[in-house]
Amino acid sequence: MYFCLMFQLGKTLVSEDIIEKDFVCNLSACKGACCIDGDAGAPLAEKESRILEEIYPKVKPFLRPEGIDAIEKQGAYITTKDGELETPLINQADCAYVIFDEHNTALCAIEEAYNQGEIEWKKPISCHLYPIRVKDYTEFSAVNYHKWQICDDACTLGIELQVPVYKFVKEALIRKFGEDWYMELEKTANQIKK
Repeated sequence: MYFCLMFQLGKTLVSEDIIEKDFVCNLSACKGACCIDGDAGAPLAEKESRILEEIYPKVKPFLRPEGIDAIEKQGAYITTKDGELETPLINQADCAYVIFDEHNTALCAIEEAYNQGEIEWKKPISCHLYPIRVKDYTEFSAVNYHKWQICDDACTLGIELQVPVYKFVKEALIRKFGEDWYMELEKTANQIKK
């Protein structure tokens, strides 16, 4: 069994793995498998579920027909048996918001709408943060590195480029926890690496 060390940063418990492991998405190798593999949609915060409903008309032109069909049948988001909110899936596989480029790489229609200036919300924070997963509890949030074999190429590229997980997802961590939190994380990372 694997145990990772944690440290406290404000109201978060952070896994040292996000400092010690390297990671850079390698879309040319994995083809965006994290958006099409697995058995669940992207985890959503309650506020994000409302945003998805609001932006759907502007995202719809970017979606594949099967994505539109899944969203119009299931809704812009779903609630699981455990009461968790997630993006809907197409046939229990692809996220309904997945589109493909000319190289058959999975991309996000929400992010594409954002990149084209149609909306001001990039994508669900859980997607933006990946491979970091955040679990919110009453008193604190747990910030963990999620290891998944489909991301082995991303780990290899991260090692090659010497980019730790926390630096790879810097923008997303600032979006989630704020600039001050991230600056404290950097200080802690420097201390751990000494």
